[in-house]
Amino acid sequence: MNNKLQAKDLINVGIFTAIYFVVFFATGMIGYIPVLMLVLPFLWPMVAGIPFMLFLTRVNKFGMVTIMGTILSLLMMLTGHPWIGLPFGVAFSLIADVILKSGNFTDWGKITLGYVVFSEWLIGQFIPVFFMRDSYFATIRDGYGDYYTDTMMAITPTWAFFVMIGVIALGAVAGAYLGKAILKKHFKRAGIA
Repeated sequence: MNNKLQAKDLINVGIFTAIYFVVFFATGMIGYIPVLMLVLPFLWPMVAGIPFMLFLTRVNKFGMVTIMGTILSLLMMLTGHPWIGLPFGVAFSLIADVILKSGNFTDWGKITLGYVVFSEWLIGQFIPVFFMRDSYFATIRDGYGDYYTDTMMAITPTWAFFVMIGVIALGAVAGAYLGKAILKKHFKRAGIA
C-alpha cells in the first residue's frame, strides 16, 4: 500500500471536512440560546460522529485526520472564533491520527479513542470563555447584548472548563457509536461505505 497522500485522499479530506463543518456549524446554532451553550460540548461531537465515522471508511493513510482537524480549526478562525483554537486543533488531530494509525484505521477501540481525542479540539474554542473572560465577554456584549453576555458569564464558571473536557469525551463516545450504527444501517446498504 502506498503511504503517501494522493489527490483522491485530499479530495476525501476536503469533502468530509466540508460535511463535518456544515453539521458542526448547524448544530452550533442552538448556542444562540445561552443556556443551550452548555449542551454543545456533548452535542457537537455526538452529531459530528456520523460524518467522521463515514470519513474513516475512506482513511487509510496517516495525515488525513490531521489535515481535517487543521482545516476545521482554520475555518473556525475565519468565522470569527479565536486563534487559540488552531494549536488545539492541530495537536489533538495529530494525536488522534497516531492513535488511529496504531490500529491500522480499522480497530474499533482505537477508532473510538481516536475520535474522542480528535473531538477535544473543541476545547480550544472555549479557552477564551474561561481564561480570557474580560476581553471575550466585552466582544460578546457588543455583538449579543447584555442579557446574553450576563447569562453566559453566570453559567460558565472557570471550574466548568474541566467538566467540559469530560463532556466532550462522552459526546464523542456517543458520536462514535451513533456514527457506527448509522454507517452500518444506511450507508453500507446504499453502497457508500
